[in-house]
Amino acid sequence: MRFKLAGIQEDSIVDGPGYRFAVFVQGCDRNCPGCHNPKTHDPEGGRWEDTDTILKRLKANPLDKGLTLSGGEPFLQPEPMACLARGAHELGRHVMAYTGFTFEELLGRPDARQLLEQLDLLVDGPFILSQRSLELRFRGSRNQRILDVPASLEKGEAVVVDDQSI
Repeated sequence: MRFKLAGIQEDSIVDGPGYRFAVFVQGCDRNCPGCHNPKTHDPEGGRWEDTDTILKRLKANPLDKGLTLSGGEPFLQPEPMACLARGAHELGRHVMAYTGFTFEELLGRPDARQLLEQLDLLVDGPFILSQRSLELRFRGSRNQRILDVPASLEKGEAVVVDDQSI
């Protein structure tokens, strides 16, 4: 399945717990002031890529124990991102995503459910420059939460994970 890709970072240690295969999608309409990745905002930028190609690269890399979907905004391409996440799980990999939407907003978007159901963790919420902190693990601003997605979906509300426990 094709999707718009901004870039890939293999063996990342900042995009989630352990060594991660980070996929940065192209396109974001949130335009958070101070975003660390503004070149991913333009939906016409980046390049087209295939999910099978990405999964082959992930499978070939024994160091990366997880897949991280970032951006841009992964939830603007929920179907191919769900396909990637499902494939990563089939390879025995942990899957997490970053989004500028809150979990509550995503619950109101029927197209988001297919991706949510494939995630282990989600960092949700827009980056807010006035709440920026370099002390946070896996987050850029204090309003952002790390969520246990299966537990959150089961409960129907956000279940926050202590960043020191992951």
